[in-house]
Amino acid sequence: MNKSVKNGQLKKTPSYGRIYISTIGGIFMPREYRHIEQYDAELKRLKEEGLTVREIGERFGLSYEQTHDYFKRQNRKQRKIAAGIAIKKKGRPAKDSVVTEEDKLADLRYKLARKDARIKQLEMENEVMRGFLSLTERK
Repeated sequence: MNKSVKNGQLKKTPSYGRIYISTIGGIFMPREYRHIEQYDAELKRLKEEGLTVREIGERFGLSYEQTHDYFKRQNRKQRKIAAGIAIKKKGRPAKDSVVTEEDKLADLRYKLARKDARIKQLEMENEVMRGFLSLTERK
């Protein structure tokens, strides 16, 4: 319960988790956003030490959801890097953005991997069709 003053009297207003009902009649939520990326090195170090996501979040004053989502994003990035997928920023690039050689190489590796996967898929389909035709005694 939140306490508010109305007409000189103390009035309790109900709160629902982190959503509060204001005395003016509206609903507001406190802003708790922090740039979690600035803690990147320390978060990784604590995770390697064996701390849980909840404990790491408590140390930095972050919620469980914030730290859990951070580690989920980091794991997704690592999987993409391992698969050779180029990590690109979302949205339209800035006018003065420069494409580095590393970005070009990552893009080419990704395209090459996709083409290799497609060739492998077509070879498997070809083998299945040959097996089908041999079973139906056609050549």
